[in-house]
Amino acid sequence: MKKTLHLCVSLTCVPAFALQSMPATGQAYPSKPIRFVVPVPPGGGVDFLTRVLGQKMAESMGVAVIPDNKPGASAAIGTDFVAKAPPDGYTIMMGYSAHATNPIFTPKLPYDVEKDFAAIVFVGYIPLILVTHPSFRANSVKELIALAKARPGEVQYASGGAGAGAHLSGELLKYLAGLDLVHIPYKGNAPALNDVLGGQVSIMFDTITTALPHVKAQKLKALAVTSAKRSPLAPELQTMIEAGLRNFDISAWYIVVAPAATPRDVVLKLNAELNKAMGDADIRARMSAQGVEFAGGTPEQADTFIRSEIKRWRQIIKTTGMSGN
Repeated sequence: MKKTLHLCVSLTCVPAFALQSMPATGQAYPSKPIRFVVPVPPGGGVDFLTRVLGQKMAESMGVAVIPDNKPGASAAIGTDFVAKAPPDGYTIMMGYSAHATNPIFTPKLPYDVEKDFAAIVFVGYIPLILVTHPSFRANSVKELIALAKARPGEVQYASGGAGAGAHLSGELLKYLAGLDLVHIPYKGNAPALNDVLGGQVSIMFDTITTALPHVKAQKLKALAVTSAKRSPLAPELQTMIEAGLRNFDISAWYIVVAPAATPRDVVLKLNAELNKAMGDADIRARMSAQGVEFAGGTPEQADTFIRSEIKRWRQIIKTTGMSGN
């Protein structure tokens, strides 16, 4: 089968914002603070994007939009919390690639991705880059592949957990290059990247925004980007395709969801507010500078995307034999 991938997983860490509850606008909804669940630890791309968009939503909607980090089990803990939350529009979540792959890696989840959530909006994408600790001997993808083949089972790659972009990218590298790499999962991209920075783990695929500052500070080496085209943020970096891995095209993606029975008018209100936030010139410029490509659109388009990702990854995982371990 064609192994083309296009997924979208971490941006830069920013201080958490704390918004005090503001007076209601007089509308039936919203009339109290909105909980914006982040199913990963603070410091990664999912967390950062949630805070940026949440703050803009709060300014527009007249109520606090409060980020609530609920990490663990490759986002399943936070996701289960949202699935069981009251469907009143006051609990929403920033989902990412694990939202589509968790049902494949973990069939006995306490929730049903396709039945227990109402998609609100498809937020967008960001490319990943393959990075190593400066002491790692490989200085290119070609050298990495040669080294890993010479030392099967010794090269480790870090990820923020099963189903995250870093994990799927690592498994795709294993499959396409025929390597024996060891997956070291963490409870989020931020702690995973910390161990790569410390030299405890050899390599990692991380979002370009989170990892690139460390590359520029010479704390990490960058070998390639995972997108089909070179990134304007690092045009000197070759793509994985240019490095010889045909059809290696991966980006991190983000999507906002709510509990399934959330009223239609509330879903549309949230969709409009998130599209408005993504359309803000300052936010677009800020996110574009960090490699984010906003998507936006309708709840139906977001739902279609999630379902297509589940279907596509089910086939890819079956073909490659990748696991959630």
